[in-house]
Amino acid sequence: MPIYTWKARTRQGSLKKGEMEAGNEAAVMTQLRAQALLPMVVKQKAKDINEVFSFLKQKIKIKDLVIFTRQFATMIDAGLPLVQCLDILGSQQENKTFKEVILQIKSDVEQGSTFADALRKHPNPFDSLYVNLVQAGEIGGILDTILNRLAVYLEKADALARKVKGAMVYPVTVLVVAIGVIIMMLVKIIPTFEKMFEDFGGQLPGPTQLVVNLSHFMQDWIVVFLGCVAAVVIAFFQARKRSPDFRRKTDALALKLPVFGPLLRKVAVARFTRTLGTMIASGVPILDGLDIVARTAGNMVVEEALYGVKAAISEGKTIAEPLAQSKVFPGMVVQMIAVGEETGAMESMLSKIADFYDDEVDAAVDALTAMLEPAMMVGLGGTVGGMLVAMYLPIFKIADTIG
Repeated sequence: MPIYTWKARTRQGSLKKGEMEAGNEAAVMTQLRAQALLPMVVKQKAKDINEVFSFLKQKIKIKDLVIFTRQFATMIDAGLPLVQCLDILGSQQENKTFKEVILQIKSDVEQGSTFADALRKHPNPFDSLYVNLVQAGEIGGILDTILNRLAVYLEKADALARKVKGAMVYPVTVLVVAIGVIIMMLVKIIPTFEKMFEDFGGQLPGPTQLVVNLSHFMQDWIVVFLGCVAAVVIAFFQARKRSPDFRRKTDALALKLPVFGPLLRKVAVARFTRTLGTMIASGVPILDGLDIVARTAGNMVVEEALYGVKAAISEGKTIAEPLAQSKVFPGMVVQMIAVGEETGAMESMLSKIADFYDDEVDAAVDALTAMLEPAMMVGLGGTVGGMLVAMYLPIFKIADTIG
């Protein structure tokens, strides 16, 4: 979310200013009024030169964050002061971007900021989930326990993300290779055959003529064709970014896809239960936990369903009832959560659901790979083979004529 700078007056008339992360200017003004402040100036903070060229910086990987979290937990458990822990971890950090972040957090803590507030200034890599869990650990005096729990959560969340990426990489790679091979044949190989056929004269068979015409089209319009493909892809992602309605429709469509839909639904359930279970176990209030889980859902349909659950709970309802009404989550999940609410074992039940659906995602990825591999090979082989057969038909005709 963008960062806004603001100036406001207190009830006593004194001037205050600061920065706030929010969705828009109206949200900043609403929060300022809630703090009994009268907004004077609210504007989006300009990006500095480092942010503009942030793509050149070394990326902070999830592995770096997990190692940092585990080492931090060990040092806190051993009784080392917070500032000393940050100094040690910052000085030994090999990732230069992460090192700058850690040392900046250390500086903020030395100036009197809480650890959670210092983390909040760096949404990458410390997201809302991380910050809120750390804040709960600071308040409860169990920061080392919370950090260990966070490290476990990050490792499992990363493993889940890698499974999904692994399922997508293979078909996308094969599809790109197939398109590349077909374009190369149409642009480079087919024209050679065409010239040979022209020397012999006569009329080409229908399949051969079709491939030749397609080759002419690709030679004349290859740049336009590739430009259109790139434009469609860019327009799609821009529309998802700028239009909530378009994003909602595409997310809903993704959950209904024949093969990928069930996989995405299982991933959403595993992420939701793992995240919410971790937050409840760490002492984060259920409403705050649902708010964070909704924002990190990754699918707008799931996000809206979770916001609906949050609204229903604030009205005094249980979690299971609005979850069932949303029709996004499987019946088994809803029933297990209902049992967890009744028995007071919500944390344990959510953890069991997350473990179960992690295994389900494993099985779904294996089944998807096993199904797509032969299908993609047959599709690629059939297309290339069909083009080759079409090119050899005139040769067979010439051979018959000579015979």
